[in-house]
Amino acid sequence: GRGPFTGLTFNNNLPFWSRLEGKVAIITGGASGIGAAAAKLFHENGAKVVIADVQDNLGQALACKLGEDVCYIHCDVTSEDEITNLVDTAVAKYGKLDIMYNNAGIVDRGFASVLDTPKSDLDRVLAVNTTGGFLGAKHAARVMIPQHKGCILFTASACTEIAGIGSPAYTVSKYGIIALVKILAAELRQYGLRVNCVSPYGLVSGISSRNSINPAILEAFLSEMGNLRGQVLNAEGIANAALYLATDEASDVTGLNLVVDGGFSVANPSLMKFASPFHLIKAIGDGCRSFLGISFIAMMCLIHKIQKVIPVVSSKMQDKC
Repeated sequence: GRGPFTGLTFNNNLPFWSRLEGKVAIITGGASGIGAAAAKLFHENGAKVVIADVQDNLGQALACKLGEDVCYIHCDVTSEDEITNLVDTAVAKYGKLDIMYNNAGIVDRGFASVLDTPKSDLDRVLAVNTTGGFLGAKHAARVMIPQHKGCILFTASACTEIAGIGSPAYTVSKYGIIALVKILAAELRQYGLRVNCVSPYGLVSGISSRNSINPAILEAFLSEMGNLRGQVLNAEGIANAALYLATDEASDVTGLNLVVDGGFSVANPSLMKFASPFHLIKAIGDGCRSFLGISFIAMMCLIHKIQKVIPVVSSKMQDKC
């Protein structure tokens, strides 16, 4: 029941690990990374899960692995026809739709500047990350409104909290998701629908690992830049945050951007006052896949060294003044 001071609603007849019992969920980008972790976790908590993706082999394999009450549907989120088919097929199969998790996303070149970002890159990233989420929310709302309940989720990014950690195209696409969450939460509240998003910091999974840098090196760097010491952010951690927002425990939560970054956005990462390059260097021992990996670590160590020197030089200059 509802406690005297909490505002949280619990179904005391369900065990904690069945928090989505009887719910039907669609997860776009569900074949790998955060989406796959969410599909597994939602299913473990009692939900019927529809995995939507363009990675057919991965999606079908995951659906088979998870077993009963899980299916895979090919869906390109940039196509409204395919989104319509996805939602209608899920409702036809399971009778309703309770959770729409718009998780599908892509990145462009990680270190791109506005000057060397072609319009085609911007169009492609916006089409998947922002327009795809818009279409998913639109058609989820179409079937949820008559039910007078439902949960629409998005995956945004910690780049919406601190500028400069994503390319211009990627950052714009994720800010668009934050705007969608706010306006949809305001519009759909009258129908009993909740709209929220999760904003993860970088993790070695899915789209972030599709580069030539060894995952061990990337993981060490990401951990050093902000994650809580002794912990490394992973897809399961993001899935847990999405699970909370999807459950009745968050029945009074809407319009929220839940940042899951291990403290990364608390301070300006360019300062890196307390960062140490030593375990980054150690990660080199695990090997790099290309010259890019070595250059990446060298660059970060150089930045670290410069940032250590600047305060000393500045202090000496002030002493002379």
